[in-house]
Amino acid sequence: MTLRLGDLAPNFQAETTEGNIDFYEYLGDGWGVLFSHPADYTPVCTTELGTVAKLKDEFAKRNTKVMALSVDGVESHKGWISDINETQHTEVNFPIIADEDKKISELYDMIHPNSNENFTVRSVFVIGNDKKIKLIITYPASTGRNFDELLRVIDSLQLTANYSVATPANWKKGEDVVIAPAIKNEDIPAKFPKGHKVIKPYLRTTPQPDL
Repeated sequence: MTLRLGDLAPNFQAETTEGNIDFYEYLGDGWGVLFSHPADYTPVCTTELGTVAKLKDEFAKRNTKVMALSVDGVESHKGWISDINETQHTEVNFPIIADEDKKISELYDMIHPNSNENFTVRSVFVIGNDKKIKLIITYPASTGRNFDELLRVIDSLQLTANYSVATPANWKKGEDVVIAPAIKNEDIPAKFPKGHKVIKPYLRTTPQPDL
């Protein structure tokens, strides 16, 4: 099954380090990040999960819950969490799915046979509060993820879901945004009272509207 942007994220029930969880119930009316790692007790994954744990407050500000996954079992996860807490100086504060039968990995197409037929690649799915997939990123096993970038993208997704704007290259929260081409020039002052700049007829910017 190939999932694409805009598709409904498949629901599932899973055994995790925090008990049995229904994915939709876990997300509630908020946003979610589902990310897979190749295996427990691996160096890059250890740094990744530690980083996510340290960003708990940042995800909470964005009404976003995170959930990790690998094909190892719960007891393996729990032992590994002790190592993560020790070496990364944090406390893992989100569930890790034990996908030993690979059902969820296959549901979300996280196993790429030409990369490794047994382990998941570093997949990231951002899921909106409408349960639709907003972002898909796949990293190779050798490259750790940039979670600051993930937060930046969530900021952009949540902003553009509510306003007729897009975010330009390297945009960060608080910077100017691009007005959607569908907005007519005469309608801009009412929609964007903070002002705007016309750089080209197709390139118009305005201060971030929700600040």
